[in-house]
Amino acid sequence: MSYYNGKVIERFLDYVSYPTASEYDMEDVPSTKSQFALAERIAAELKEIGLEGVRVDERCYVYGFLPASAGCEGLPCIGFIGHMDTSPDAPGENIKPRIIKYEGGDIDQGCGSIAVRDFPFLKNYVGQRLIITDGTTLLGADDKAGVSEIVSAVEYLADHPEIKHPRIAVGFTPDEEVGRGADFFDIKGFGAEFGYTVDGGTLGELEYENFNAAAALLKVKGLNIHPGSAKGKMKNAVLIASEFVSMLPEDQTPARTEGYEGFFHVQEIQGDETSATVKMLVRDHDMAKFTAKKELLKELESRINEKYGEGTAECAVKDSYYNMKEKILPVMHIIRRAEDALRAAGVEPVTVPIRGGTDGARLSYEGLPCPNLCTGGENYHSVKEFVSADAMEKMVEVIVNIAKAQ
Repeated sequence: MSYYNGKVIERFLDYVSYPTASEYDMEDVPSTKSQFALAERIAAELKEIGLEGVRVDERCYVYGFLPASAGCEGLPCIGFIGHMDTSPDAPGENIKPRIIKYEGGDIDQGCGSIAVRDFPFLKNYVGQRLIITDGTTLLGADDKAGVSEIVSAVEYLADHPEIKHPRIAVGFTPDEEVGRGADFFDIKGFGAEFGYTVDGGTLGELEYENFNAAAALLKVKGLNIHPGSAKGKMKNAVLIASEFVSMLPEDQTPARTEGYEGFFHVQEIQGDETSATVKMLVRDHDMAKFTAKKELLKELESRINEKYGEGTAECAVKDSYYNMKEKILPVMHIIRRAEDALRAAGVEPVTVPIRGGTDGARLSYEGLPCPNLCTGGENYHSVKEFVSADAMEKMVEVIVNIAKAQ
C-alpha cells in the first residue's frame, strides 16, 4: 500500500498560485494581507479532511488537529508545522510552475536556466520529476512544499483509520520569512508535546542545530561641507560606514563560509554625506563565537568614534533567536523517531546544521521542542528554485511514519 494519496503535487501546484510574499519592517502580523487567502484555503481543506478545531486566527495562523485513534489517547500529541509565506527576496506573483522529467544537463527554464556548472548537485536528481518555474519568479516550495506534505499526510491518516496514531496537531504560520512566524504561535492551544517544522531542503536532511542569530543596525552621523573647502572638516557618513564594513573579517561572509562557520552578512547600505545606515545579520552556531561577533561590532563602533568623534557611530545589536540544540538534546527521542521514519521510507537520514532560521528555534525555546524536516526543495529564495515531486511524495510517507503510534 502506498502512503502517497495522489494529491500532494496537485495540492502544491494549487498553493503556489496564491501570492503570499511577506514584507520586512512591518509592524503588523501578517505583514501582507494576501496570506489570508491561502490560510482560508488550507483551513477549508483541513475541515474537508475531517480535522477538528480548525481555525484561522486574527493574525493568520491556521490550526487544527486529527483526534487520536482509539486506544492512543494517552500518547503524547505530535505537531507538524509549516509556513505559508514566501520570501520577499525574489518575485513571488504569477508563478508558472512546470513539471519536467530531468534527464541530466542544464535545465532550460524559458527565462534563464539552472546550470550544472552553478549547481553540481543536479546530478543527484537525474531520473526524477522536478517542479521548476519559468525563471522569472521563485517557486514557493519554501515552504508550500512542506505545507502540502503535512496536509497530504494527515489526509492519508484520516483516510486510513487502521493506522493507529496519537493526536496529531497541525499549524501553519505567516511571516516566517521575515523572522516573525513564531511571534504569536499559540503553543498552549496547539497542544503538542513536541513537533517538527517541515521546512528544510534536500530529501533526507534532518536539522536540530541552527544559528544563534542577531540583527545589527549601524547609524553613522556625518558632517557635510562644500567639497571645495572640505579639507579637515567634512565627515562623509557613507565613507565612514564603508570603513566600518571594511573592518569586518573578510573571511566571515556568507559567500566564504559553510557548515558550522558563522558570518557577518551586510544586507543594505544607504546614506549620503550627512547620514548613513548599514543593516547586518550576525550568525554563529557556537554561543561563545556568537557573543564574540557581537562584541566585535561594539569594538568597531568604539574605534570609529575614537577616530571621528563621539556619537559618530552607533551600532545597535538585537538578538533574534538561539540555537535549538540546547533544547533538543534532552529529548533526543524525537530525533530518533524522525530518523527511524526516514529509514522506514527508504531514505537515509543526514543530520546537518541549519544555516538559517526556522520557527522551530523560537518554538523550542518557548516550550515546544521542534526540529526541522526536509521537504525536497533546492535553491530557496531564488528564481532557480525547484522541488522534486518524487521527494515530496516520499515526505508524505515519512510524516505518516512519524505519526504512527509507538
